[in-house]
Amino acid sequence: MTVLGWILAGVGIVAAFLLGRFLRLSVGKRQIENAHRRAEEIIREAEREAESIKKTKILEAKDEWYRLKQQFERETRQRRSELQRLERQIASREANMDRRADFLKKKEEDLNRLRKEIFAREKELEEKIRELDRALEEQTKKLEEISGLTKEEAKQRLIDDLIEKARQEAAEIMKDIRDQARVTAHREAKELIIEAIQKTSIDHAVETTVSVVHLPNDEMKGRIIGREGRNIRSFEMITGVEVIVDDTPEIILLSCFDPIRRETAKIAMEKLISDGRIHPGRIEDVVEKAREEMEERVIQAGEQAVMDTGVHSLHPELVKALGRLKYYTTYGQNVLQHSIEVAHLAGHMAAELGLDVMLAKRAGLLHDIGRSVTRGSEASIAQQGVELAKRYGEGPVVQNAIAAMGNPDTAIISPIVVLVQAANRISIYRPGAKRETLEEYVQRLHKLENLAQEFSGVKRAFAIQAGREIRVIVDPEKVDDLAADQLAIEIANRIKEEVKYPGQIKITVIREFRVVDYAK
Repeated sequence: MTVLGWILAGVGIVAAFLLGRFLRLSVGKRQIENAHRRAEEIIREAEREAESIKKTKILEAKDEWYRLKQQFERETRQRRSELQRLERQIASREANMDRRADFLKKKEEDLNRLRKEIFAREKELEEKIRELDRALEEQTKKLEEISGLTKEEAKQRLIDDLIEKARQEAAEIMKDIRDQARVTAHREAKELIIEAIQKTSIDHAVETTVSVVHLPNDEMKGRIIGREGRNIRSFEMITGVEVIVDDTPEIILLSCFDPIRRETAKIAMEKLISDGRIHPGRIEDVVEKAREEMEERVIQAGEQAVMDTGVHSLHPELVKALGRLKYYTTYGQNVLQHSIEVAHLAGHMAAELGLDVMLAKRAGLLHDIGRSVTRGSEASIAQQGVELAKRYGEGPVVQNAIAAMGNPDTAIISPIVVLVQAANRISIYRPGAKRETLEEYVQRLHKLENLAQEFSGVKRAFAIQAGREIRVIVDPEKVDDLAADQLAIEIANRIKEEVKYPGQIKITVIREFRVVDYAK
């Protein structure tokens, strides 16, 4: 290669180097410009995102502030409402205290006034007694002067004459009675009673204090109890019957000594189970309907008894009272069946003796009618029965037969009364008929209820838990909370004084104030 070639080659190398450098600078410049543009775009995009994030955060902050504001206002309103409610309660209690203070002041004034009146009347009474003693003494002196005998001598002479005359008459009567009785009385009486018993055959159902209600399944027990026991408590309060739910499958028990109340509760419970809707409001409606149905059953039972004995023209209230006897027992006997049996026995014996058969049946059927009103002593039962018979137009023989059941000293006005007494004894004192334990137990529970209902303001009282608890429902308009507490104490004191019982008796006073309105 020549020198010229080397020169040209060097020039070409230099030119190529310069050209490459120029090209590299041009490309780098463009890349730098592109990078600047990209950087500016990234910056602008970042600025836009930052602005968006800023606005979002501002909105979130405003929403959070608004939520906190609403929560604060809501809590403020709740606390304001609570304060207002507390203020109303305080005002109500202050008003109650003022009313009680006024009531106590009025009672104190009345007591002072009564004390003054009693003191004045005692003085008047003492003065009248002194005047009466003076007048009696003057009359006695005058009588002694007229008769020439002292008061004691005249009294003794009169007593001696009456005693001697009574002895003579009694001796003659007793001789005639003995002579006649020795001949025929004993034999005829036996034959008459045997024949009457043979013509009468009536079953006696022995009632208990527990009724069984069958359930379709055990899940129904939970519905009967209700949430936190509200259904069963409502049912027991309305009916006065204790509901016993135990492990026995598909069965619950209703316990109450009053058979009418227990039967009413059974009807209501069966209706609730059949319907499936069990809640306090529904329970109240169903129990009311069950009471109406029970009333119809009572009337039907009374009408059936009248038809069975052939005793007609009874007052509807007496028929209803007879129907109630179907659900009571005495000495283990069903009272209505016992009354029907006594009516038949008395009627058969009256027919044999030639007496009024229908009147004997009537007196026998109604002899225990007082048990439909009261469950006290025999005397009170007879007294209530006489009042019923007199009120509804029954004659003196029927009234006398009823009165003689409770008082053996009652004067007998007709042989029919004696027949009714004999029929009653035949029915009661036959072997296996008498069971006093249940009767005494039921009478004690009735006494508990009647004792509680004697207090002012008491609407209803129910003895439950086999007499270990008595629930007293009071009128909220007549008995306030303070008086309810005092009432429980007074009832407990009365029970301690008047009732014999084992263990202890719990007194629960229930005061419920209910307001009902309708939106039309």
